[in-house]
Amino acid sequence: MITSKSFKKVLIEYLNLEDMTPDEIDDNDALFGDDGLGLDSVDSIELVLAIEKEYGVKVTDPKQYTTIFASVQSLLNYINENKE
Repeated sequence: MITSKSFKKVLIEYLNLEDMTPDEIDDNDALFGDDGLGLDSVDSIELVLAIEKEYGVKVTDPKQYTTIFASVQSLLNYINENKE
């Protein structure tokens, strides 16, 4: 099982969030939009590639994107549930 802290380190590395630490990211922070991390569409591509490379997890149903990528915790839950 992937821990929240190790997942946040991956987020920081792959998304170049160099001014942040894992402790500054709340599990319930939104990934996209003005609240939370404020990621954009380019970041979403990087994020999908990162979870495929680091964890071997693919998001195959675009209808689930909104739910899966709603927050740090929802994405972590999806990865842990679908990790090979």
